Amino acid sequence: MPRLSTGVQRESDLRYPGWRVVAAAFFGVMVGYSVLIPYTFSMFLKPLSAEFGWKRDQISVAFGCVAITIALCSPLIGRLLDAFGPRRTILPCLVLFGLGFASLSFLTSHLLHLYFTFILLGLAGNGTTQLGYSRAVSTWFFVRRGLALSLVSSGAGVGAMILPLLAAWLLLRDGWRVAYAALGLLVLAVGLPLASFFVRESPSALPKVRVTSAVQSVWSSICTKPFLLLVAAIFFYSVSFNGVISHLSALLTDRGVSIGTSAEALSIMGAAGLAGRLTTGFFLDRCFAVRVSLVLFIATAAGVLFLSLNSTPCSFLSSAIIGFSAGGESDITPYLLSRYFSLQRFSTLYGLAWTAFAAGTAAGPILMGHLYSSTGGYRSWGIQLFALPTLFSAVLMALMPAYPKTASNGSANMPLSVEMTTQGVLPEV
Repeated sequence: MPRLSTGVQRESDLRYPGWRVVAAAFFGVMVGYSVLIPYTFSMFLKPLSAEFGWKRDQISVAFGCVAITIALCSPLIGRLLDAFGPRRTILPCLVLFGLGFASLSFLTSHLLHLYFTFILLGLAGNGTTQLGYSRAVSTWFFVRRGLALSLVSSGAGVGAMILPLLAAWLLLRDGWRVAYAALGLLVLAVGLPLASFFVRESPSALPKVRVTSAVQSVWSSICTKPFLLLVAAIFFYSVSFNGVISHLSALLTDRGVSIGTSAEALSIMGAAGLAGRLTTGFFLDRCFAVRVSLVLFIATAAGVLFLSLNSTPCSFLSSAIIGFSAGGESDITPYLLSRYFSLQRFSTLYGLAWTAFAAGTAAGPILMGHLYSSTGGYRSWGIQLFALPTLFSAVLMALMPAYPKTASNGSANMPLSVEMTTQGVLPEV
């Protein structure tokens, strides 16, 4: 079989241009929606409740608002990424998301003000996540695609280590209004220049996107067994993960720990997520990704069960396990999509997968908030219920078929640049 083109052989070379795209995407994801809202939302529950007298389940509806909006807008964001490229899509999203988050510093006592702002954040949020950057990265890599995608999502792990601690420091020092403003401006300061100068697709990939006539239709991809199983698994996992993480800080402080200690738990979750991303990236290039996903889903369920034990050490252990698993799962979704389907529709399909995740993101926090309000606290049995959805996700993933050797256009497993140089023949590696 023919070997990879010279350009792809350079993937191991740090001077290879694709690594600059990975670096920019890493920092962009670090301050994007997938970190800023999930990992800091619970830290503002008590300050907002104290300021305005809102109940926690009422505030949690804002998390549901952003999640539902993300669910509705993700396919559109994916379609824009496929049609216009990453930079033209990411830059407006960064501006809207950063300014929108900063505007939370001007919140009034009207709950609708909170909900409307979070809806605004949802309109642009996914353009600042792995969804926005993964297509560009995938066009540069084949042999090291798993590692490249894991490094992109590792930005979320680093952000989850830093941003909760930064938010806690700002909350204690300056209050919640300054914290919201500073975090929103951070999105603009970090994301805009990097996306402007470095995020782009491989030049050799662009002509292929425009001229190919043998591309799988989005609908035919959606109707396949791998896609349906994947999005269902993502949804149920998201219910478990986001139901827990959105209330973690409030749950821990209710158990008597300080807000600083609760921030440390979230930071541990972020650090473990970074380890999970890098570890998973290593195994994705060497193992069947579905098996890796099974292990991570089961580990998430175990982490939720540890959290149900009213013990601070168990809570920290739970944070580490759930964070590690979440980091790995964020790698697996784009990787599986790139292996089962053609890259020409990658972002559109990834957007639809994000819709499933966002739907679970909307349901999980509201369910946890309802359990809290109806039972008067975070009961152990109520937390344990959140292990069930992710166990069902593991069952669904066990039904996934093997990777296709070729897609209908002979190139499901190859980046667009390799596709052009090998004429649909899988490379020898």
